[in-house]
Amino acid sequence: MIARGAWAAHLGLLMPDAVPSSTPPHWLRGIVVVLLMLGILAAAAGALYENIFEARDRRFNPMPGRLVDVGGLKMHIDCTGEGSPAVVLDSGLGDSYISWRKAQPLIAKFSRVCSYDRAGLGYSDPSPRPRTSKNIAEELHGLLRAAGIAAPYVLVGHSMGGFDVRLYASLYRSDVAGVVLVDSSHPEQENRVSPEVGQLDRSALRVAELLEFTTPFGVRRLLGLCGGDAITHAAVCNWQNARTGVKELRAFSESASETAATGSLGGTPLIVLSRDPHKLLHDLSPDLEKRFADTWEKMQEELVQISTCGAQVIVKNSGHYIQTDQPEAVAEAARNVVDQARSDQAAATAKR
Repeated sequence: MIARGAWAAHLGLLMPDAVPSSTPPHWLRGIVVVLLMLGILAAAAGALYENIFEARDRRFNPMPGRLVDVGGLKMHIDCTGEGSPAVVLDSGLGDSYISWRKAQPLIAKFSRVCSYDRAGLGYSDPSPRPRTSKNIAEELHGLLRAAGIAAPYVLVGHSMGGFDVRLYASLYRSDVAGVVLVDSSHPEQENRVSPEVGQLDRSALRVAELLEFTTPFGVRRLLGLCGGDAITHAAVCNWQNARTGVKELRAFSESASETAATGSLGGTPLIVLSRDPHKLLHDLSPDLEKRFADTWEKMQEELVQISTCGAQVIVKNSGHYIQTDQPEAVAEAARNVVDQARSDQAAATAKR
């Protein structure tokens, strides 16, 4: 048996002068050290730049609404208007309360309406729980209770927010007077869209992961990738928001499975608002775009069937963000469901 030292020597590990030296020259090591130092300085400067501008944005663009303590977690909610049932707005994947700022004032004209930031987005603290729709629905329930927003509610969910409000309606059925789905995600969409669209989704995840990594060093802000105006920058241009968006993306499949298991809404009033199928959504060939639009339209029609009191409205000239493209359509749908809830409540009171 070869002794351990002899074996090491055989490999040249104990006899460095027996083999050609692989030590890099001093000048090369000096270049590497300088480059490392420059990288560290650039990262530190970027982090300082990011922190200064984040603080500046929030100083000059104060948060609307308030922060509410939900079991030690501070969550942001902004309520306007008066009347019952209250309308609760749940944004799409990675989006903050900002996505509703065109529709909320219109809804406030006829009822109380609340937009909020899911944990880790906008002004809300991050949550240690996975970013699945079931957890999000439970956190929303705690927020509404802690904020003193009395049930029943008309829940409005955009895109992945459609999963959240369906989970909420399943968990807290007696609290829900009606539902509006705004171009909502469908639990089976990952399996039914074309592979090319699925590849776009995977690319979106890689981009989101890159933004998560670079945001703390000011790269996203320097490249003008924060989007929107100063109010939007104050709410969402930060590492926490980027990180939570990635978590929601990674949890999307689980959220879809949770939603698929909820079943029917029974006779709960439901309006499904759907994008114009002729409005381009993806950078695809005309054939692929047509196939995607047909699949999406079919899934939207299926969403209507989750309630025996469901109806669909296709919003002309609107893309996926109907609340931005046609906020009046969102307000009208919410008004119709609110009116139905009030009518049902009046009929129930008359029978007593």
